[in-house]
Amino acid sequence: MSGAEDRFEAYTDALAAVLGHADRADPMRSYCAGLMLPLERKSIEPLAAATAPSRVSAQHQSLMHFVSSSPWSDEKLLGKVRNLVLPTIEGYGPIEAWIVDDTGFRKKGQHSVGVARQYLGEIGKQDNCQVAVSLSLANAWASLPVAFQLYLPKAWAEDAGRRKVAGVPDKIGFATKPQIALEQIRWAVEVGLPRGVVLMDPGYGHDAQMRAGVSALGLAYVAGVLSKDLVFDPGAQIEPDQPAPKKGRRDEPKVISVKEVALGLPASSWRQVQWREGTNEPLVSRFTRLRLYAAGRRPKGQAMQEEWLLIEWPEGEEAPTKYWLSSLPHDIAFERLVDLAKLR
Repeated sequence: MSGAEDRFEAYTDALAAVLGHADRADPMRSYCAGLMLPLERKSIEPLAAATAPSRVSAQHQSLMHFVSSSPWSDEKLLGKVRNLVLPTIEGYGPIEAWIVDDTGFRKKGQHSVGVARQYLGEIGKQDNCQVAVSLSLANAWASLPVAFQLYLPKAWAEDAGRRKVAGVPDKIGFATKPQIALEQIRWAVEVGLPRGVVLMDPGYGHDAQMRAGVSALGLAYVAGVLSKDLVFDPGAQIEPDQPAPKKGRRDEPKVISVKEVALGLPASSWRQVQWREGTNEPLVSRFTRLRLYAAGRRPKGQAMQEEWLLIEWPEGEEAPTKYWLSSLPHDIAFERLVDLAKLR
């Protein structure tokens, strides 16, 4: 930790340079310092008490104004963070992946922008919270968020009175989380960020339009999917221009779920694969992979591309636990495919 305080000060000074007004520098430094402290709650009141115990009321007002009213640019601030941090990450190896994810923030009230009862990944079920969609650049050493946008549920987006009270800009309308994520990926391509394989959990990878959009941008993906998601039976004769089924499997007898694919494979299909070192021991599980065609919706005129279905079925489990579809090349090593799927 030698010199950590000086490095932290230099870092916050660099961030302050893009805030647009010198008066925002001190509250920004206090806010950042407070976030680094081991506090149970990181809301304005405890941050004010921890960073200025002799003048809590004034500090509370200063931090509140900085967070809720100061018109500094999220894009410029995230850009400065990227310029400062990305070279350090790349010093440990090239960027391998673009990770699509969302982060939930538990809330007790109803007035914070976007707050609703919705899925919160931290606890694996619904709760009262805000959710933000993010895109991070990563290698095996570290990851860095480069885009971050609050998800606005439809009930919020369509409530003019609530929007006005909360100060939601008119230009922000309803968009699904996959739509937000795809726009973030499109922006990252346009600004020329170092490319990587797009990694998605099933909340995003389940969306066939999301996967098609990533491919249209010239990027490969490893996308988590649900056990019920449909693919064309790998044993059937399939033409690449065969249309996607309109009503699931009812109008396409060659379509089955990825779980059905997994359960129909012989025991010899499965093998133990180690993907990286864990805290105490190597991380190992049982996997298989095969080439097939996904049966999801795709843009009109877009032919299907054969892709990998990767399946994890740990020893002792009654059924497979995870599934991924990947547009990575047919000659990618098995271990490399697993390593990317587990990097997220």
